[in-house]
Amino acid sequence: MSEEVSDTSAGGSRVRLRIALVLGAVLLLVVGLVVGRVTTPVTTTPGTLSAEAGFARDMQVHHQQAIDMALIIRDETTDPEIRQLAYDIATSQGQQAGQMFAWLNLWGLPQSSPVPAMTWMTLPTLDQTDAQHGMNMSSVATTDAAIAASPTMPGMASQADLTRLQSLTGVDAEKLFLTLMIAHHQGGVEMADALVARSTNPDVLALANTIITAQTSEIAYMQQLLAARS
Repeated sequence: MSEEVSDTSAGGSRVRLRIALVLGAVLLLVVGLVVGRVTTPVTTTPGTLSAEAGFARDMQVHHQQAIDMALIIRDETTDPEIRQLAYDIATSQGQQAGQMFAWLNLWGLPQSSPVPAMTWMTLPTLDQTDAQHGMNMSSVATTDAAIAASPTMPGMASQADLTRLQSLTGVDAEKLFLTLMIAHHQGGVEMADALVARSTNPDVLALANTIITAQTSEIAYMQQLLAARS
């Protein structure tokens, strides 16, 4: 009789142990889910007046001019270094422009801005140290044609600059292209820096930082190419 009681007691202990283990596993799973939700950063969809949306729209315009200049110089020079540089700029910035176009579609936002170009650069920074970024928004362009010639978009070449670039060939064209593209890249870096100061969106920050790194490196390279032609 005592042996049966002992067996029954042991069996009950094993059942209780299994139940405890299952409950413990469930508890750990619940705790893990709760902690995961609390610690995982929440990425909100940018609004149409956000820094991210403004950056995506304006940087597409900025990139398009770089592509245009790159295609012009490839027709005006036979220098292999300049032609390769132009190809790299056109392809990389074309891909980035496509990425930003896709973001706006994904976010359900219009490609055209309801406010003047570069308005996003007047938004306060995350640390509230630079709300205006030194820009006079009363003179900001509102159409694509005006944007392309507007000094309010950093580094943009004027239509006169582009016309002159198309009229030159050889070393003269190379020198003007390098001069214009160095300024253009410096403007692009300025815009990317402004976005980094105003956004926590990981995808947009990743692209902005890529632009900063790549264009800073290309500026140094173009300065060397320009110096060799002086």
